[in-house]
Amino acid sequence: MGELVADLRAETEELDGVIRGLDPAAWELPTPAEGWAVRDQISHLAWFDDAATVAATDPEAFRAARHAFLDQGESAIDELAAASRGLTSALLHDWFRVARARSLEAFAGLASATRLPWYGPDMSAASFVTARLMETWAHGQDVADALGVVRIPTARLRHVANIGVRAMPYGFAVRGLAPPADPIRVELTLPDGSSWTAGPIGAANLVKGTALDFCLLVVQRRHLDDTFLEVRGETARAWADIAQAFAGPPGRGRRPLGSGISQGGTRWSRSSPS
Repeated sequence: MGELVADLRAETEELDGVIRGLDPAAWELPTPAEGWAVRDQISHLAWFDDAATVAATDPEAFRAARHAFLDQGESAIDELAAASRGLTSALLHDWFRVARARSLEAFAGLASATRLPWYGPDMSAASFVTARLMETWAHGQDVADALGVVRIPTARLRHVANIGVRAMPYGFAVRGLAPPADPIRVELTLPDGSSWTAGPIGAANLVKGTALDFCLLVVQRRHLDDTFLEVRGETARAWADIAQAFAGPPGRGRRPLGSGISQGGTRWSRSSPS
């Protein structure tokens, strides 16, 4: 938990560095998520940080409030973003900083195996913190794309890759599909050149490439065709087409923009959903 919380704090500081000092107009720039500006990406993180703190400190209160939120259906996320658009950029930035600091403090006091409720299945505290890091990195990518910033990938991508692989059954189940019986091997190269792997060696189904490309795919910030990932086998391809590392309804992904842009380009389509 100490390592996870430290990495989440580092991911937070990186995102804070991107938005620190932005003029108010920059907060209104559109991001790749249709209808969402930079401000909406940050308010989304802040709102769910507040919810995460409740989940970590008062699980029963969270469960009581969760039903009302889930009953709103898929529109709830966009409604939350719209509700925060009256805040100034300064107030919104302060909200994010305070909400994240509170959640980090709450996480630091948890044992890794403690079960916490969320909007999907309950998770261990370790998985919960990993999910918050994944969300921070994913929404941070939207912000970076909107601002034309190319982020330097870090070893923290291993956490995003981990939750991306572990969420594979969920990606199928949330679409009403049976999880595949065939195992999938994942072989990734981390930014420092080291290897990260999952799944049995020699499996017929394989996903191979950089951790950056894989992580962009599983958080649905790039289409498979816009990565350099090698995908072998029918099962691996089926997963690559629907992979999602986040809880909630099926993500709609991103439209393909052109082969191999994810390594350095920042092009995106405004019609692509978050």
